[in-house]
Amino acid sequence: MIKKLLILLILFCFALGGTTAQNAVMNVRTRTTVEAGQTFQITFEVNARAQNFKMPALKGLTHVGGPSTGFSSSTSFVNGKMSQSVSSTYTILVKADNEGSANVGAASCTVDGQTVSSKPFSIKVEKADPNSRNQRQQQQASQQGWPWGQPSQPSQQQQTSQDTKIDINTLFARASINKSNLYQGEEAIIVYKIYTQVPLTQFQIDKLPRNKGFWSEDLSENMTQVKQYNETYNGRQYHVAEIRRGALYPQESGKLTIAPLKTDVVAIIQTQMQRQRTGTLLDFFIDDPFFTPTRQQAVVRSLTSNSLSVNVKPLPEAPEGFAGGVGNFKVSAKSDLKELHANEAFTYSVTVSGHGNLSLLEAPIIDFPKGMETYEPRVIDNINKGDNGLSGSRTFEWIVTPQVQGEYDMPAFKYTYFDPSTGEYVTKECNTIHIKVGKPLNNATAKSDIKLLNSDIHHIQKQTKLRPAGSNGKASTLFWILLFIPTLAVCVTVILARRQQSIESDEASMRLQRATKLAKKRLRNAERHLHDGDDNAFYEEIYKALWGGIADKFNIQQSLLSSDTIKRHMEEKAVDQTLQQQILKTLEDVDFARFAPGDSSAKKQSIYNEAMDTITNIAAIKNR
Repeated sequence: MIKKLLILLILFCFALGGTTAQNAVMNVRTRTTVEAGQTFQITFEVNARAQNFKMPALKGLTHVGGPSTGFSSSTSFVNGKMSQSVSSTYTILVKADNEGSANVGAASCTVDGQTVSSKPFSIKVEKADPNSRNQRQQQQASQQGWPWGQPSQPSQQQQTSQDTKIDINTLFARASINKSNLYQGEEAIIVYKIYTQVPLTQFQIDKLPRNKGFWSEDLSENMTQVKQYNETYNGRQYHVAEIRRGALYPQESGKLTIAPLKTDVVAIIQTQMQRQRTGTLLDFFIDDPFFTPTRQQAVVRSLTSNSLSVNVKPLPEAPEGFAGGVGNFKVSAKSDLKELHANEAFTYSVTVSGHGNLSLLEAPIIDFPKGMETYEPRVIDNINKGDNGLSGSRTFEWIVTPQVQGEYDMPAFKYTYFDPSTGEYVTKECNTIHIKVGKPLNNATAKSDIKLLNSDIHHIQKQTKLRPAGSNGKASTLFWILLFIPTLAVCVTVILARRQQSIESDEASMRLQRATKLAKKRLRNAERHLHDGDDNAFYEEIYKALWGGIADKFNIQQSLLSSDTIKRHMEEKAVDQTLQQQILKTLEDVDFARFAPGDSSAKKQSIYNEAMDTITNIAAIKNR
């Protein structure tokens, strides 16, 4: 009975007590100096029961999470008089963008129907120190989330209790791969997951790991929603979120290591508020967990997944016709026209469809009949990126122009790929396609044979004007002009010939000119995507141009390309060490940039210029 009366008395005091709206103020607690990229808390505290909190305007800061709301009250008796204090807190999580100054506008809330606002303020953002990042993240949990009582650091016991709410068994990241033993070029699916037993509000991946020796395809680039489900791991139940899925294609054999993925997450935990003891009967209720207020707190955790190792077996000796395909494919060939006239063009296409390393397939070698003019094939991709990797088709199209009337057979050819499920090469054959070519519509040959028979003999001139010998007239001026023109022509010809001879003698200059033209041609598509703002297509074209230029220069199949292979061929051709380092560095820079989202236009232009210089230097290497 006494307990119930005391509860009613306390509730009555709470109803009568408190701070009025006229005396309510909103104060701010946060750091005055932070580092660029650092995540920290801003806490707005009101000395009254508040509601309808409105976020402040942020400049130079990114809103990460919150607001999380807290409420506290305390009652004390001094000399027989009871006093009560009430406070409301709103905590937001923000991240500093760039070095300089960040501004936080006025936040507001309502107390008894009246608006209470904070004062705007600024925060100094210093240059980030990479060495202090881990230490800062470890200290962040203890520095933030203690809005109750004094703003001093909590005791060691409180810090330990706080940290144990999220341990390595409560929240962690894990990587898994579907194959640990595979062939060179074979597809493997890697999945990065977050396992958690506490609520999460968001995650952030700064960059994807750089996996040396692999061609990578991001299967999550079009992901609009994180895949979530429950899973039992090591005997414990977790809520799992798949944050990244990719396809890996090893480009070299041996034991390869897959680097771990790093991600920052924002977790929500429940913390108990510290209550002030009064030395009265009220302490009985303070010790009762039912009356101990709790609040939600957003904390940042930096997670690192495990690394993985795979054993890559080399492909058996390749037969003739192998075009780099590793997977399971079908091959078909067709012509859009079966009958046409000479000098007309038709399209001959070969389509490889199925599942495997479609992005690395090379065009088959077609021995076109004599009398047919062809151009480099156009590549058309219809590739789907699903949870199980790449599937779809890659089509190679040739524009063919028969020059002479007749009947032709587009030759049958064999297309060979490697099937990793059987460990053997599979050869598919495309049948012959018959093409009938008729006479040209416009007989250009007949026109070229026409002769102007009356142009070689002129009519006899019946009238003429004679001038006395030795007379000075207009003819003498014309004579000297005509005499001077051949002399001038001879001089110009000699000068041009010497200049041309000088240019041709400079073999390095000629090679450099040809190499620059070739580099511009290879990077033409990349330049178009650069201006269009299509980052994925831009880096894809840059990557293909680099590897294609290297493959052509050193006569290496693209499916067998790797950093080690390139280095070995450059050493065999005695390529300058500085150029070797430039080529390998450019490959690493482009490979990294393909999977580092958010690059600026200046960064992409720098990558383009670097690739242009490298391709030019590769093409200019003298063959030995």
